[in-house]
Amino acid sequence: MNGIPAIDHMDRQIVLATQEGLPLTARPYHAVAKRVGLEPQEVIVRMRRLLDQGVIRRIGVIPNHYALGYLGNGMAVWDVADESVLEMGRMIGDLDYVSHCYLRPRFPPEWPYNLFAMVHGHDRGQVLERVDKINAVMDEDARAHDVLFSTRILKKTGLRLPT
Repeated sequence: MNGIPAIDHMDRQIVLATQEGLPLTARPYHAVAKRVGLEPQEVIVRMRRLLDQGVIRRIGVIPNHYALGYLGNGMAVWDVADESVLEMGRMIGDLDYVSHCYLRPRFPPEWPYNLFAMVHGHDRGQVLERVDKINAVMDEDARAHDVLFSTRILKKTGLRLPT
């Protein structure tokens, strides 16, 4: 076998029912269950198994920051000392105005940055203020930084099964 888990007909129906997102209701798994003809608990069990097997990578909210009034969205990047980068990443990732924070390899001399965080604000000025606050906390651990601002919304989608 090629290491890819097989999914049965019902797993496929669940993926098809959720690949555009979970229904925006108080009980989304109940709505999916009704659509595919299962009990809600069975949908939850199957989706957990699909997550555990890596068929589904994650279930999460992907907000449209622009629709929420956050028009200044910038990817802040830092060159952080290797011995501090995990601690700094955890600290930054916990901030309520950061949607995600992660490590990436450096490509010196053109790209010295190894810590990335998407910082959101109502405008670019607010994003820059927030990045300045982060820089103050990082102190000497951040040797350099920059902010790359979003210029357009990219559609975020995952795997799409043909119907």
